[in-house]
Amino acid sequence: MSGREVLQNSSYLDGKSTTGTMTRVRDTSSISGMCPICLYDCPVICQIALSAFRGREAIYPIPKYFGYSTAGALKDFGLDWSHFNIQASLRGAEGVEPDPDKAIFPAASTETVVGGIPLKLPILIGAYGSTDVARLNWEGLAIGAAISGIGIIVGENVCGVDPEAQITNGKVTYSKELERRVKSFREFWDGKYGDIIVQTNVEDQRLGVDVYAISKLEVNCIERKWGQGAKAIGGEIRVRDLQRAIQLKKRGYIVIPDPEDPNVQEAFKQGVFDSFERHSRVGMPTEKSVIEDVEWLRSQGAKKVSLKTGAYRPADVAFTMKIASEAKFDYVTFDGAGGGTGMSPVPMMDEMGIPTVYLEAIVLKCAQILKRKGKYVPDIVMAGGFIEETQIYKAIALSNFGDGPIVKAVVMGRSPLTAVMKAKYFVELAEKGKLPPKFAQEYGETPEKFFRCTSELKAKFGEKFKNIPWSAVGLYSYLQDRIGVSLQQLLAGSRKFKLNLINRNDLMALTERASKVTGIPMPHECELDAIEQILN
Repeated sequence: MSGREVLQNSSYLDGKSTTGTMTRVRDTSSISGMCPICLYDCPVICQIALSAFRGREAIYPIPKYFGYSTAGALKDFGLDWSHFNIQASLRGAEGVEPDPDKAIFPAASTETVVGGIPLKLPILIGAYGSTDVARLNWEGLAIGAAISGIGIIVGENVCGVDPEAQITNGKVTYSKELERRVKSFREFWDGKYGDIIVQTNVEDQRLGVDVYAISKLEVNCIERKWGQGAKAIGGEIRVRDLQRAIQLKKRGYIVIPDPEDPNVQEAFKQGVFDSFERHSRVGMPTEKSVIEDVEWLRSQGAKKVSLKTGAYRPADVAFTMKIASEAKFDYVTFDGAGGGTGMSPVPMMDEMGIPTVYLEAIVLKCAQILKRKGKYVPDIVMAGGFIEETQIYKAIALSNFGDGPIVKAVVMGRSPLTAVMKAKYFVELAEKGKLPPKFAQEYGETPEKFFRCTSELKAKFGEKFKNIPWSAVGLYSYLQDRIGVSLQQLLAGSRKFKLNLINRNDLMALTERASKVTGIPMPHECELDAIEQILN
């Protein structure tokens, strides 16, 4: 790691934009991240200062923005997808006739199949659970996913947090919120591409969310959750209402501080703190219990069963792959360190877990061992910081050793939310006549003008278009018109006109570290035999 990288990775320790803190000077200590001279009369709030006043609140992204923000890691992990380039090809074409009139980029197919689920793009979005930011933006996310032909994952704890959920004998029998989420997607789903997947953690399993989703809402796919890249301690949200905090505690959740403690109630009423933390438990999987659980889910009517797991240590990755093979999960999502959509602790996002490229390299090693033994290998989905098509291309190509990609798709979480929130907000500004002047001058003053996909979607959906929220149009524009088109161009540039044709030979490593971790050669090491053969 270069000196510059070391500076980037240490200087943020006492000042983080994720917590709203900063240091008085920029040239901070390379070891601690503190100002070299700490002054008694300094008015600047650094991490230490915030911790002195607010304690545990300094662990989390700025609390007042909960429900209206997402957060991710600040740390430079030293290896990411930018450390690879895509090989361009000149001769021939695969997946289409090598004819200049036919080998054009719109002919490239971005379709894939994940765990038996066809997708128009190699993307699933989620998992959007009980956080307010997911609830408030759900229509844009769900409808945008449906019209884009991709899958969306309803995250953990939705039923448990639903104030209108009906729970009988410890089991959920009705959830207005989960029903809303499923129906929003299904209203615009074509019945072929994508699907809605319901994720379940320990709390959800105890409440019987899986059975309710399968039997009452006719959900096809249940996803078990063992963790995520942003944290390994269970889902967390903030609760700003005392009675709701008490309700969640009575439903079995861990709520901090104890909302039933009279001293805590008094402190809350006086405004000493303004929100409670609701935490979920984590599972303790064993080989036998997981295999039996997958069999049980299928007996309950689940057509697809998947697994979401985090950036755990390499031995746990191997354990997961072994059990996933034996239990025959349809697909497994491995989530690399760094990302978060709700309330992941900042130190965990920055400092815990395996970053995405490293994680995929380990997963692929495990998959190869299983294949050599003739074992079943589930489809793999990678997550962790994906926002655009070059990253997606590289993640899929890296996994193809010659018999098709092991990684079939990626999960995107924060960026689809950004597309939806930005679209929603700018429509609100347009309705109030408060669009930024430069934006209005450049793109127009009404949504019909500044969303360039408007005419395309109107032609496709006719009268039904008026039921599509602009936030969903924004997501469609981001996914299909940006990522989809650009991915087609990348495929055409590689002369690979089907997604499953790209492979490791279509990549080059730009750093020695990237090459060592993944086995992808650097540019000057690529195709040496071909050079000799062509010129001799």
